[in-house]
Amino acid sequence: MSGHSTYVPKSAVGKWFESRLPIMGLIHSSFVVFPNPRNLNYFWTFGGILAFMLVAQIITGVVLAMHYTAHADMAFNSVELIMRDVNYGWMLRYLHANGASMFFIAVYVHIFRGLYYGSYKAPREILWILGVIIFLLMMATAFMGYVLPWGQMSFWGATVITNLFSAIPGVGEVIVSYLWGGYSVSNPTLNRFFSLHYLLPFMIAGVVALHIWALHVPGSNNPTGIEKKTDKDVLPFHPYFTVKDAFALSCFLMVYVWFAFYIPNFLGHADNYIEANAAVTPSHIVPEWYFLPFYAILRAIPDKLLGVLAMFGSIAIMVVVPWLDSSKIRSGNYRPVFQIFFWLFAINAVILGWLGSKPPEGWYVIASRISTVYYFAYYILVLPLLGLFETPKSMPASIADSVLGKGGSGSAMASGAASSPSTKG
Repeated sequence: MSGHSTYVPKSAVGKWFESRLPIMGLIHSSFVVFPNPRNLNYFWTFGGILAFMLVAQIITGVVLAMHYTAHADMAFNSVELIMRDVNYGWMLRYLHANGASMFFIAVYVHIFRGLYYGSYKAPREILWILGVIIFLLMMATAFMGYVLPWGQMSFWGATVITNLFSAIPGVGEVIVSYLWGGYSVSNPTLNRFFSLHYLLPFMIAGVVALHIWALHVPGSNNPTGIEKKTDKDVLPFHPYFTVKDAFALSCFLMVYVWFAFYIPNFLGHADNYIEANAAVTPSHIVPEWYFLPFYAILRAIPDKLLGVLAMFGSIAIMVVVPWLDSSKIRSGNYRPVFQIFFWLFAINAVILGWLGSKPPEGWYVIASRISTVYYFAYYILVLPLLGLFETPKSMPASIADSVLGKGGSGSAMASGAASSPSTKG
């Protein structure tokens, strides 16, 4: 169960190298023999999918940067040059643009899985906090990348979002001037955003390494929320979970390439194929789809400063979730009342995303306010109170029992075991 490396180099060169830099032993202990709960379902494969997508985004982004010109007068045309004149430039750009959307789809599944199965609870609080930091860095990177094509939605999206910082008392105007590099969104702004968009993915990779390190200390959570107790509860990462992750990644990649090759502009905005024009404001300025729930929260608050605080607070509140949830039970499979509020929360998040795409008027604003109230109430009221009043279902004695069907909630165990190759034997 310890996951300590049993790797022994066979060659003299390998032994010499391993005695000085035991990197192969580290890989062997972390990704080959590392023990994982045997009941992990397919929701646990999204961590590997996210790692792959990060690498794919970095590779395609570096190649695109070789042909991109970060200048307000040439950026739009350089993107068209990539699309038309660079060998396979169109493919690289569509893979990169749609890869951002796929990245966020995977991270949202990853987050909601963590919220449902209680993956943020002790002893995994640091693991969860590092995940929130990665999410914030992803949002910053994606926003800056959206500005680079220098289309109408890029320009005006940058103008609207950066202007939000002006609401901060005292230092707001200074922050905005620094972001802009002047008195409006212009060439210095584009240069700043290009530099940061190039840098931040490597920062994300560094935090991901810490995230994986923090994961390997307590090990993975699982659908029952029970810690592993004996060798019967676990299986080595390879071959059981490498095969499972590879299959899930293959299915995910089919969806990814389908978007990239068949409907590459479906998740984008048509106005971004019009070159940026400071004299013409689009009729309806919207960010990319993965920002829409937070955009709806921002617009639901009539006061600018409070709206900005609510928008950033909607992400920051996730940091303290481990201390807001008072229940001793990790997994939502054994919390019937929690399940109701959780799925209402998930539906509410989708509704917020839809409202974020609508004009801030009439009943859209009213619905946004109601959804915003429930979003924060879920964290601040529902999670603390459920732990005090909810009666959970009976749980299996161990992970092995949940797989073999001995005791506990039958339906929950079936859902956790049916999707796992570890149910054999």
